Amino acid sequence: MAGLPNDLVIFDTTLRDGEQSPGASMTKDEKLRIALMLEKMKVDVIEAGFAAASDGDFDAISQIAEKVKDSTICSLSRALENDIKKAGQSLAKANRARIHTFIATSPIHMEYKLRMTPDQVVEQAVNAVKLARNLCNDVEFSCEDAGRSEIDFLCRIIEQAIKAGAGTINIPDTVGYAIPSQFGSLIETLLNRIPNADKAIFSVHCHNDLGLAVANSLSAVAAGARQVECTINGLGERAGNAALEEIVMGIKTRPDFFNVNCNINTEIIVPASRLVSSITGFPVQPNKAIVGANAFAHESGIHQDGILKHRETYEIMRAEDVGWHANKMVLGKHSGRNAFKSRMEELGHNFSSNDELNDTFKAFKTLADRKHEIFDEDLQALITHAPDEEEVEQFQLTDLMCSTKMGEDPTSTVEILMNGETKLAKATGDGAVDASIRAIEKLVKSGATLQLYSVNAITTGTDAQGEVTVRLEKQGRIVNGIGSDTDIIVASAKAYLKAVSLLINSQQKPHPQINV
Repeated sequence: MAGLPNDLVIFDTTLRDGEQSPGASMTKDEKLRIALMLEKMKVDVIEAGFAAASDGDFDAISQIAEKVKDSTICSLSRALENDIKKAGQSLAKANRARIHTFIATSPIHMEYKLRMTPDQVVEQAVNAVKLARNLCNDVEFSCEDAGRSEIDFLCRIIEQAIKAGAGTINIPDTVGYAIPSQFGSLIETLLNRIPNADKAIFSVHCHNDLGLAVANSLSAVAAGARQVECTINGLGERAGNAALEEIVMGIKTRPDFFNVNCNINTEIIVPASRLVSSITGFPVQPNKAIVGANAFAHESGIHQDGILKHRETYEIMRAEDVGWHANKMVLGKHSGRNAFKSRMEELGHNFSSNDELNDTFKAFKTLADRKHEIFDEDLQALITHAPDEEEVEQFQLTDLMCSTKMGEDPTSTVEILMNGETKLAKATGDGAVDASIRAIEKLVKSGATLQLYSVNAITTGTDAQGEVTVRLEKQGRIVNGIGSDTDIIVASAKAYLKAVSLLINSQQKPHPQINV
């Protein structure tokens, strides 16, 4: 469309909306690691969290704002004075800051959730934008549930929000209700009908309830939207958000259709995907576009023949362009500390201290003694499963012995260091893993419900590290514990203890979009 900017802003909300996935909570240090990876990817805006939701979110945003220099750091806030002030405070050290405030605009939300009239909603939105604008030069305003809002009311509230100082207007399909042609038409209508639409960038934030988040987002870009809000691996509430990797590669692969510039460093896509997956415990399905293990695999003889003759016969992208590469680690047990440090930095991890480097290098040496080949995924696991500096290891697995025999119930004896004291327990179960978890539960007495037990091989081969994800629930609190080891039973015990520690030590974080 004539007069529209050609640059597409990539707004990543993995650390905010992505973390709202049940069980996907991240620690402050984990959030910082992901944020630094997003910065390396050249993401334009990183929504680091919801400052008013919890002290943990506030601290994480503050740390990311201080450490990340090249991306704009954003905090979400409801259209409430306290939320907006908290957001501003959390962004105090940011090189580039943005406050993102929102209020619901659909009739169903205004009547039943907000219990406010349309006039009251407009007034609150305008006041919120003005307050945010006094605290921060860059303000974004979102019309929650815009996909089910009335067009006349959207035009009215958006015009007023832009007048109040909002430089970005976000149109979310909050419940994943939109259809691509309809959603693109909505964006085009808003751009044409709102008198001051040229004074703001129009953005979209699409959910995947009908599997259409990426399609809706791209339809909006074709209609004139110039910011897309998305997450790594499509992480997010319910069925998730639009996947960053699919949005970016859709734009990059079809420049003939999308006349926009996207500045993302696509070679970081796969490493970022792996990092988010390992931290959250949400595995990537093999047939996932761009980042799935099978995304560039070919089994059909016809396809293989075509690829060998000319790659473009069956591949519209180069695997190397999104970060797939030969990942065998040439370092081994004889490798030095500097080579190890250099490779870890290439993978996106910068050590915060010599102590952290020394501890991780020691773990690497231990793994190299047990495992013939070391892969990049093994190195990612070393960092992912290391305890954070501020994390208190309430439970530590010190020994485990299992006995299994066909026709007999497996028995497991575990030894745990609990608050400095060694405890021992023995149990039988339906398999060695079940017996080990039962023995652990005798000691920790968490009373939690096991909701998910998932095993993934980090690398290939019979000596591969196994990564186990355990999801526990208790009184509405859901946590993930992740453990890795070349012995899957040991990995399972580590994952269970990690989850129990998180369950006991952490507090319930309130959902950021309630009580608006």
